[in-house]
Amino acid sequence: MTFIPLRERLAELLRRALQAAQAAGALPPFEIPEPLPVEPARHAAHGDYGSPVCLGLARVVRRAPLQIAQAVIPHLPAADFVAHAEAVAPGYINFTLSEAWLAAQVAEVLAAGEAWGNVDLGKGKRVQVEFVSANPTGPITIGSARNAVIGDTLASVLSAAGYRVEREYYVNDAGSKARKLAVSVFNKYAELLAAPVALNEETYPGAYITTMAESLVASAGRRYLEQEPETALREIMRWAIAQVLVTVEADLACLRVHFDSWRHERDFYATAAAGEVSLFEQRLAVLREAGNIVEKDGATWFTHPDLDKDAVLIRSAQVIPNPEDRPTYLASDAAYVWDKLVLRGFDRAIYVWGADHHGDVPRLFAITKAQGLDPERVSVILYQMVTLLRGGEEVRMSKSSGEFITLRDLVDEVGPDPIRFMMLTRTVDVTLDFDLDLVVEQSDRNPVFYVQYAHTRIAGVLRKAAELGLAVDTPGDLTLLKHPSELALIRKLLALPEVITLAAGAVAPHHLTLYATELGALFHAFYRDCRIADPDDLPLTYARLTLARAAKSVLARVLQLMGMDAPDRM
Repeated sequence: MTFIPLRERLAELLRRALQAAQAAGALPPFEIPEPLPVEPARHAAHGDYGSPVCLGLARVVRRAPLQIAQAVIPHLPAADFVAHAEAVAPGYINFTLSEAWLAAQVAEVLAAGEAWGNVDLGKGKRVQVEFVSANPTGPITIGSARNAVIGDTLASVLSAAGYRVEREYYVNDAGSKARKLAVSVFNKYAELLAAPVALNEETYPGAYITTMAESLVASAGRRYLEQEPETALREIMRWAIAQVLVTVEADLACLRVHFDSWRHERDFYATAAAGEVSLFEQRLAVLREAGNIVEKDGATWFTHPDLDKDAVLIRSAQVIPNPEDRPTYLASDAAYVWDKLVLRGFDRAIYVWGADHHGDVPRLFAITKAQGLDPERVSVILYQMVTLLRGGEEVRMSKSSGEFITLRDLVDEVGPDPIRFMMLTRTVDVTLDFDLDLVVEQSDRNPVFYVQYAHTRIAGVLRKAAELGLAVDTPGDLTLLKHPSELALIRKLLALPEVITLAAGAVAPHHLTLYATELGALFHAFYRDCRIADPDDLPLTYARLTLARAAKSVLARVLQLMGMDAPDRM
């Protein structure tokens, strides 16, 4: 079940009116723009929606925008949801919705249940959202927690918008950081066994390295000390990465984040049988044939006209002892984007990366285009980092020294709901302050509490009504809903399809928290201004209980899209 946003319905009325005005000679022939702009009104005096389309047509039609709008108004088709349309200076067409129609929609919202808000923007196209994908070298950190919430919520929004969505975690298990993990565990393992063997390479700090080394001693004894170092490292690397991924998957599950697939980078360099060529080598051959590969001083470089620099390193001249070590990030990107868009046939691939990867974006687009793929099928979301605050002061962390707060630490302290909500309260391009004190505060200052309490308050209203002997599921006479606070709440309920369309189209899931906060505020205002359960006026009581049930359903739906609980009691 899908719904057409009101903006689209109004845009269709405008399109038909423009066509009719042209056919009647009221306007000259011209190409009607697509899509036609329709926006929510900023002030109640301007109605509910407005369109600035006539402002843009002035140059084409060679008339004043207001004259164009006045020519359009008589040709607007009648619609039961529009009470009034008018042309206003400097050339807007404003629409006021019918209050009777608004009230009647409460029943439609209730009937739709969890499907309310679904739209057909995606028309069944397959989209992959690849997110988190943190190097499997340790626990998930706070920065990756924001990545997880953005990616998971976006996937839910895209699904509600009519896309077939797959969530994927890309395991970077073929590079220098994977080797660094193996060296870290090996050196600690050797130390625990009092063996005078240590690889003189950079290592990771942290208690988790010691824990893994202790586990390795218990399961393997001295076996890895008796092997060639590179052979031992290869085995330890795979074992250690598997251990880390078990923890990563469990920690993300605590945040209610789950993946449909886990794609391993090392697979792009692997061959199934002797004589076979890896996917990376296949793509490298294609790029070389297309003239995008340059060999210089034993190294392999990628070139493309879209890149600011002349070339980007694909493979170093340095001898790499471990065949699972990738040449560079870009080398894997070449294979991975082909794997996504061609071998697995996704219509679109969305990457969620930290803002520190901004330099990799043009390279990804260039290597996509160089393989004959449409870069429009690729989207990259770059998000800024998270600053933790406690007592008004920043919580200092250093991953290099092993002193950092993990995702599991944060979930244990404040719970998953505050994390998921707060990570979506800002646009992705803004650094986010996460106030550890505020998110557990039970007050209107805490936006998480404010929204969830609206759902809890409705549940309490319904319980109290039932205790009074009212049959709370009885459909009310919705024509009685005329109070401004009632109508404002209904308008916001009906906006959910537009919000989902906007969030999916702009790949911007933060619109959900904005909507949830506004919806919660409007219910609190309705609760304040209107006596919901009034035994002396049962018809109005049942109408308002019906509206309250619809608000509860929509709040639960939005919270569900954000991966949050909708509590009946707090």
